[in-house]
Amino acid sequence: MPLHQVPAEPEPDRRLALNPFYGEADPVGGMTEAPPRHRLPDGPLPPMTAYRLVHDELMLDGNSRLNLATFVTTWMEPQAGVLMGECRDKNMIDKDEYPRTAELERRCVAMLADLWNAPDPSAVVGCSTTGSSEACMLAGMALKRRWARRNADRYPAAARPNLVMGINVQVCWEKFCAFWEVEPRLVPMEGDRFHLDPEAAVALCDENTIGVVAVLGSTFDGSYEPVAEICAALDTLQERTGLDVPVHVDGASGAMVAPFLDEGLVWDFRLPRVSSINTSGHKYGLVYPGVGWALWRSPAELPEDLVFRVDYLGGDMPTFALNFSRPGAQVVAQYYTFLRLGREGYRAVQQATRDVARGLAERVEAMGDFRLLTRGDQLPVFAFTTSPDITAFDVFDVSRRLRERGWLVPAYTFPAHREDLSVLRVVCRNGFSADLAELFVEDLRRLLPELRRQPHPWSRDKAAATAFHH
Repeated sequence: MPLHQVPAEPEPDRRLALNPFYGEADPVGGMTEAPPRHRLPDGPLPPMTAYRLVHDELMLDGNSRLNLATFVTTWMEPQAGVLMGECRDKNMIDKDEYPRTAELERRCVAMLADLWNAPDPSAVVGCSTTGSSEACMLAGMALKRRWARRNADRYPAAARPNLVMGINVQVCWEKFCAFWEVEPRLVPMEGDRFHLDPEAAVALCDENTIGVVAVLGSTFDGSYEPVAEICAALDTLQERTGLDVPVHVDGASGAMVAPFLDEGLVWDFRLPRVSSINTSGHKYGLVYPGVGWALWRSPAELPEDLVFRVDYLGGDMPTFALNFSRPGAQVVAQYYTFLRLGREGYRAVQQATRDVARGLAERVEAMGDFRLLTRGDQLPVFAFTTSPDITAFDVFDVSRRLRERGWLVPAYTFPAHREDLSVLRVVCRNGFSADLAELFVEDLRRLLPELRRQPHPWSRDKAAATAFHH
C-alpha cells in the first residue's frame, strides 16, 4: 500500500459493531432538562449524568450498616466484592459453560452437609437458591410430593395435605401453602411461649400432614425452636399411631450460628427425622444477598420427578431450583467466605456478634424503661418491650425517634394469641461492632428523657407504625 494512501470509506454497517456504551453518546444531553421518571427518555444521557441522578436519589435510603431490622449481610471484605464483580456476568444455570462455578456450588453443598452432621455427606443432595424463601419452597414441594406418593389412593380426591408450624414462621411458608394448595396448621403463641412446642405440634398432626417445620432462630425474637424435642414427640406419635411425619428445619439464620456456638445442641441431620434443612448464605452465612441453600439427607427425600434434566447449551443439566438464570457471584462469594474463615473463623465472628448482642441487651435492660423478651444468647438477636409502668410512650414511639438518629429498629405486634404484645427487635450482624453498639445506647439514652415527658404514646395508629417484614 502506498505511503499516506487514504483508506477507503468503511462499510456502512461496520459502526454497528461498536458498543454504544463505550462513549458518551450525547455529551450535552440531559444537562438542562430532567429526564422523565415513568417512561423511557427519548434519547441517551451521558453515563456520569445518569449515574449522578440515580446515586443522588439513593442517598435518601437508610444506611444499611445502621439497619438493625434486617438479618441480611451488610458488610463483606473488599476481596469478596472484587470476586463478585468478576462473576456477576456468569449465569449460574449455564453449568456446562461455567464448570468451575458449578464445582464451587457442589463444594459448598458438601461443606454444609458435613457442617450439619449428615450421616453420609456424599449422599446428601442440595443446591444453591436465591435465598431461604426459595429453599423453603423447594423443601415444602419435596414434603408434599413424598406425602402424595404415600397417599396416591386418597389424593387429591379425598385428602388435603397440611403442614404444621408455629405462627412465628417466616411469610415464605404462608406463600408456599397458598401457592401449592397446602393447609397451614399454625400453632399460636401462648403466654411467654413465642414459638412452636412439641405437644402443640403433635396435636395438629394427622394422616394428611406432609411435615412439621421447626425454625432454628425465630425472626420474631431470635429464639431457637426445640428441634430435638419436636422430633422425639413425633417419634412417640409414630409408635402410638404409625404416622411417620418428617421434619424440615428452617435454619435461615440459626443453621449458620448453632454449628459454631452451640455444638452440643442437636438439631440437624443427627436426628433421623430431619429430612431437609435450609439456610440463608446472605444472613449469618456472611454473604451479600441473595444466596440460600437447600439440602436433603439423601436422594430418597427429594423425589426424582422434581429434578429436571435439561439438555441446555450442549450439556445434560439436572436442576431442581425454582429460578433459572441468576448470577454466580453470590455462590462464589459463599465459597470464598467458607475458605477465608473456616470453622474457627466463623466461630470467632459469630461469637463476637453474640457478645455484642448480649452486652447491648443487658445495657438496654439496665435503663429501666424496657423489659427483655430474649437476650441474644441464641441468635445474636434480642426483642424487648416497654416496662409495665411506662405509660408515656410505647415501642412505636421509640422506633420513630431512633429513626431520626439514623437507626432502623422495627417495632411490631406479635401474632395470635399475643396481639397484646408489641416489641422492638435488634439484629446484630458482622460489622455491627461494639463501638456502634455504644453509639446506639448513647442515642437511646438521649431520647428517653423527652419520651418520658410525653403525655401519652403518639403512635396510636398502629397501621402507620413501623412495618415488620423480616
